[in-house]
Amino acid sequence: MPETSIAPQGELTLRTQAMPRDANAAGDIFGGWVMAQMDLASGIRAAERARGRVVTAAVKEMAFEKPVKIGDTLCIYTHVANVGRTSMVLKVEAWAQRYLSDVMEMVTSADFIMVALDATGRPTPVPPES
Repeated sequence: MPETSIAPQGELTLRTQAMPRDANAAGDIFGGWVMAQMDLASGIRAAERARGRVVTAAVKEMAFEKPVKIGDTLCIYTHVANVGRTSMVLKVEAWAQRYLSDVMEMVTSADFIMVALDATGRPTPVPPES
């Protein structure tokens, strides 16, 4: 990865390429698509930590600092920042690797609050780390 003023924090959890179907007429990727990718990555990381089913309970403030363009590779980094009894807070960053380049730019970041669920869909304790 080339030098940037800041580096991604957390573990690379998801990579996907932005396609024309994900963009408006000007070629900018919809913010909702970016947020959906962040939610998917949060679900992956939280389910691994909870060793079971999780759902998104909340997303704290999100602001888009840079656009994602068609062809860019969206890279989602996650870090479990805090674990409560049944919930956890994940720090999530979205970075764009610009098309056909090594340039990486942070697009947005947010805290995702995820809740562990049992088989009946009720909140269940997050197990201790193993």
